[in-house]
Amino acid sequence: MRALVTGATGFVGGHLVEALHRGGHEVTALVRNPARGLPLLRSAATLVQGDLHSRPALEAATRGQDVVFHVAGAVAARSEAEYMHANRDGTANVVAAAEASGANPRFVLVSSGAAGGPTAPGHPATGTEPAHPVTRYGRSKLASEEIVRASSLPWVVLRPPTIYGPRDRDNLIKVFRMVRSGIAPVFGDGSMEVSAIFAPDLADALIAAAAGDAVLHRTFYVNHPETLTAAGMVRAIAAAMGRRVRTVGIPEWLGRAILHVTGGAAALAGRATILNADKANEFFQAGWTGDPGPFTAATGWSAAHDFRAGLALTYDWYRVAGWL
Repeated sequence: MRALVTGATGFVGGHLVEALHRGGHEVTALVRNPARGLPLLRSAATLVQGDLHSRPALEAATRGQDVVFHVAGAVAARSEAEYMHANRDGTANVVAAAEASGANPRFVLVSSGAAGGPTAPGHPATGTEPAHPVTRYGRSKLASEEIVRASSLPWVVLRPPTIYGPRDRDNLIKVFRMVRSGIAPVFGDGSMEVSAIFAPDLADALIAAAAGDAVLHRTFYVNHPETLTAAGMVRAIAAAMGRRVRTVGIPEWLGRAILHVTGGAAALAGRATILNADKANEFFQAGWTGDPGPFTAATGWSAAHDFRAGLALTYDWYRVAGWL
């Protein structure tokens, strides 16, 4: 299989490139910074310099591909317009290049549970429900899905929830560091239900989405089937580290006030951050869970690591790498 990976120098993209290489596939990586792309050469990837708005680079990268894995996107932005520019418009550019390539590649989009919206306790989403995103990020990811669905390409949309694993700089590593201090805040009372997926398992799911007709023109949640709680995740991380931790609930009024301040400070400094008032609309929900059953039925894939097993591997990697 000849595959293009956008976002190849990122957390998820890097794991996907490695998994494709192990499977004997031919990989092309779209990279903004060639220096950051150098580690991908160990996976025999062909590097094409450019970004999601570089038409010549996209045309070169999509030429002759069997599959386009669109992983790149913005998780933090200063406005809804910035999110849309990166996620909706960037996706449209990749789709247009893939359509013009003449190869009719399968288009596998890495979306997000944020595009589908929050879930009720005990009722994980399957991907068939009406979408109701509650943040600017979620709306931009849903817009990117709609671009893909309207294309002439054979497509698959995957909505991973919380992603964790080696090389994660943005998600659970922050919780690892708080646990090390002995105190970890949680939004609300910590009962929010969540799903999670270990990054190498997500890479395998993406590759599974590249084969077979049963997945075509469908939207799936991909995660381990276990349901966690926000506080339970903190306790599991503490157990993996051999630490004791006290969780401290942050009431919604206080959490929103804090996020308003952190978001405002970032805006004044001209920086983008996920810790803003808009993100509170995700942090104070009853659930963000997905049902991987439909994807398993269509592909035979299932997550190989539950949260405890994935955390152990992640913590070992962090320690060896000196990140904790």
